[in-house]
Amino acid sequence: MIDGGSGRTTNGRLASLYSECGQSPWLDNLRRGWITGGELDAWVEQGIRGLTSNPSIFQKAIESSPDYDEQFGDLVCGGVSVDDAYWQLVTSDIRGALRALEGVYAASDGTDGFVSVEVDPSLAHDTAATVTAARELHEAIARPNLMVKIPGTIEGLAAIRQMIAEGRSINVTLIFSAARYEQVAESYLQGLEDRVESGVNDLSDVASVASFFVSRTDTEVDRRLDAVGTTSALCLRGRTAVAQAQAAYGRFGEIFSGPRWERLAALGAQVQRPLWASTSTKNPAYPDTLYVDELIGPHTVNTMPDATLEAFCDHGKLRRSVDADQSAARYVLDAVTAHGVDLDHVADVLEAQGVAAFTKSFDELLVSLQTKADSLV
Repeated sequence: MIDGGSGRTTNGRLASLYSECGQSPWLDNLRRGWITGGELDAWVEQGIRGLTSNPSIFQKAIESSPDYDEQFGDLVCGGVSVDDAYWQLVTSDIRGALRALEGVYAASDGTDGFVSVEVDPSLAHDTAATVTAARELHEAIARPNLMVKIPGTIEGLAAIRQMIAEGRSINVTLIFSAARYEQVAESYLQGLEDRVESGVNDLSDVASVASFFVSRTDTEVDRRLDAVGTTSALCLRGRTAVAQAQAAYGRFGEIFSGPRWERLAALGAQVQRPLWASTSTKNPAYPDTLYVDELIGPHTVNTMPDATLEAFCDHGKLRRSVDADQSAARYVLDAVTAHGVDLDHVADVLEAQGVAAFTKSFDELLVSLQTKADSLV
C-alpha cells in the first residue's frame, strides 16, 4: 500500500522486522525539512526505531537546502563563529530528531529511540580530544536518547571505554573487521566494569551499538578479486561483506554470554548491539536490499538511507538470516583470503578512507559556511 502523503510503501514490513525478527530498523539520514515537515514522524510511525547521522549527511543537508539560512544568518550576525554556528545547526536538527523518537525510547525502556551525532572526525586518532568532544556533545544536548558517535580506531577504543564508564551512550562507528569489532566490544565491557567499580549498581541507563560498515568492504574486496581475475576469484565477488558481518555476529553471541556478561546483565546492562551500516548497495549488479536481507537477526540494528528503506519496504525478505549458515560465511572468508586478499589490510584501508571522507565533508562544509558568512557581514 502507498501512503498518499509521502508516496512511501506502508506495508508494515519495518515494524515486522522488529516484532518478528528482533532487528531494529534505523534511518541513516537527516535534514531539517523532514523534522519541520513531518517526514521523520511518518518514518517513525512506519516502524523506524532510531536515526544516525554523520558529517557527510549534514554537508548534503545544509548545502542543498535554504532551511538553515535564517538560523545561520542570525548566529553569524550575532557574532558566533562559523565553527560554533555549524554545531548549533547540527544540534538543532539532532534535538528535533530526539523529540521525534523520544516515544520509541520510552516505550522500549531505553533500548531504542536513539539519535546519533558524530564528534569532529578529525579527532579520530586523538583519544583525549575525542573524550572531550564526546563529553561536550553529551552535556550540550543532554537528552537520554542521544548517542555520540566515536570512530572505532585504535585511539578511539580508550575514549569509548571512558565514555561508557561515565554512563554516556556511544555509537562506535567505522568498524570494518571482526577483529576490530571484538576490540570495540571489549572496550564496552571494560567501560561497564569501570562503572561498577566506581560504585554504580544500575547499568540500565547506558547503551551502545557497534557500527559495522558493510558495502564498502565489498567494493574494496571486489576490486582486489577483479585484479586476481581467475574464475574462482570472480565468483567470490559480492560475498565478503555479508560473510564478515555474519562472522562478527557469531562473535557477538559468544562475547555477550557467560559469567562475565551475566554479572553485568544482572545490574541491568544492555548488550552492545551490532549495527549494520553502509547498507546501500554500491554495485548496481547486486540486489538493492542485499545488505538488509542477509543480515537480519535478533539484537541487531540496520541503519538504512531512505532509498534502501523504501526498497526493503517494497520487496525485502523478512526472515532471520544473519546466522543461518555460519559455515558458509567462514568458507567465503577463507576462500577470499586464499586468493590473496588480506582482509586486515582491507579494513585498514577502509578505516583510513572513512575517516578521510568524513573529515573532508566536515572541512568542505565549514569552507562553504565561511563563504556564506562573508557575504552576510
